Amino acid sequence: MSLNILAVVPPLKHRPGVSLLIARLEALRRHLFEAEARVPLDGFDASAESARNLLHYIALRELDLRTVQTQLADLGLSSLGRSEAHVLYNLDAVLTWLHFASEAPPRLEPSTRAITPERGRSLIARNARRLFGPPRVGRTTRIMVTMPTEAADDPRFVRRLLESGMDCMRINCAHDSSEAWRRMIEHLHRAERAVGRKCPVLMDLGGPRLRTGPIRPGPAVLRVRPVRDAFGRVTRRGRLRLLPAGGPEDRAPSDEPVVLAPKAWLARRWSRESLRITDARGSRRTLRIDVRGPKGAIVSLDRTTYFSNGLVIEAREPSGRPDRAVISGVPATAGRIRLASGDSLLLTPSLEQGHDRGNGPGDAHSPATIGVSLPEVLARLHRGHRVWFDGGRIGGVVRGRSRRGVLLRVDHAPPEGTWLKADQGINLPDTPLRLPPLTPEDERDLPFIAGHADLVGYSFVQSASDVALLRSRLVRLGRPRIGIVLKIETRRAFDELPAILLSALRSGPTGVMLARGDLAVEVGFERLAEVQEEILWLCEAAHLPAIWATQVLEGLAQSGSPSRAEVTDAAMGERAECVMLNKGPYLVAAVRALDSIVRRMQAHQAKKSARLRHLAVAERFLHEVGSGGTPKTAHA
Repeated sequence: MSLNILAVVPPLKHRPGVSLLIARLEALRRHLFEAEARVPLDGFDASAESARNLLHYIALRELDLRTVQTQLADLGLSSLGRSEAHVLYNLDAVLTWLHFASEAPPRLEPSTRAITPERGRSLIARNARRLFGPPRVGRTTRIMVTMPTEAADDPRFVRRLLESGMDCMRINCAHDSSEAWRRMIEHLHRAERAVGRKCPVLMDLGGPRLRTGPIRPGPAVLRVRPVRDAFGRVTRRGRLRLLPAGGPEDRAPSDEPVVLAPKAWLARRWSRESLRITDARGSRRTLRIDVRGPKGAIVSLDRTTYFSNGLVIEAREPSGRPDRAVISGVPATAGRIRLASGDSLLLTPSLEQGHDRGNGPGDAHSPATIGVSLPEVLARLHRGHRVWFDGGRIGGVVRGRSRRGVLLRVDHAPPEGTWLKADQGINLPDTPLRLPPLTPEDERDLPFIAGHADLVGYSFVQSASDVALLRSRLVRLGRPRIGIVLKIETRRAFDELPAILLSALRSGPTGVMLARGDLAVEVGFERLAEVQEEILWLCEAAHLPAIWATQVLEGLAQSGSPSRAEVTDAAMGERAECVMLNKGPYLVAAVRALDSIVRRMQAHQAKKSARLRHLAVAERFLHEVGSGGTPKTAHA
């Protein structure tokens, strides 16, 4: 026996506030159509319905509807908190019910263009399939995996990733070479044939990354120490490799550090022989040859030893006479600068080697100095602008400038200090950079990407015109419909996201990556949680797949043991259409764990209900397009 719910619902015409609620919802509906009218929808073709729904959602989120939501929930109705993918349909359904239950004559006809919930879900699934291919059985969220260098030389490793759950291979073009990329892709294609499953390749453009310059190297010294237990007892002896100086095997890859010794001297050594050395600190140490082979020897020690070039290492001939050699090949330690809160740091446009404080040429009181990879940005820094290094680990504020560069005062660092190294990322959240999104290196990489990849990762995208620029390059290269993944990693990209998404809907298959590392530094860590939610909502409204990225299961990938917090974070990634893992020694285990987590969470949630608080990003967009005007970014 069927039950007509509407037949047993008491009339609402005598409920206080219902008439006002209906009036507010009808005004909201008019507001959606007014926002739609501000952006011409010609040229969107098959994506016009998604563009229209996105505009409706932006208009919805321009207002603070929390009171309306509470009233609707009290009546047992949809609070509009799950309407991202079908805004107008949900609003019309609520208004139709209210008109019927209040016995008021309906003053509107439901729109025939409204996207139904089923249609909204199917559009997101279709667009995800266009980017990543079909999902796995039992798991709709894909897993993207960033390739380490070893993937170029280990086809079995790539196959294990594919078998463990990898759905998309990511190659970061900021690392390795085109030859290494080629081998990674070849290994994947062989694995695909063996496993019987396709796996698209995403190649990520490096983009105009702002990074610290080189730093004066430290001393050429190598510390080798044993591993001890809690009582100080040696549980594993320290090891290093002695190789012949001048031979082609000088820098043969190994897990042990390498020092060099004369070839003739090494040829006279044998296994279990004892060697003596007075190390760089003046401490006498005894070494033992554990392995003697044709390419050198592996020696071990049970006390910490410091090696430097020019030290004498001594063996004994059978006659008892000393047999000495001079060691070489100890590399200089990587340069680094010690910084603590209150310190000064000078950013210079020169890529000459930076130095620690007091180490400047001829000036014992000079501040620490370091160059930047994009010197043109220094002209845009002004007093009070914030500067962050190494993913927000070190921060400072611009205090002034001189003829040599821009002076910062460090205000975010441990009191005891920490190290700043070369080639670390720099974020300038208060500074409009206006950098071209495609670097000369990107332009050189694009032909290879167009010839080998299925998707292009677009770093540092900041405006709608940036999307059009990359698509025009791909058209020239004969790949007009190749998928693009837009990395949202700056404050400006987030502020411009509605216009960026509209441009993406015009341009072909597109996904959006939440690059949460840089984004957290740009918007502030305390705001990251709400910002990533807003990005997910806007992507769902545009029916575009989202990629949950940065530090997902990083502890597991790096050390083999995840934290509770990162497992929870990985579970939240199920709300996106794809989750990205970064490289690490335990990457295969991380893929397997993520596959299990996502499968379990998929049974508990699909996206998430939201409270409709006012969003500043929606207000900014509608303010920019103006009433009746043409948005400056909609046609980019």
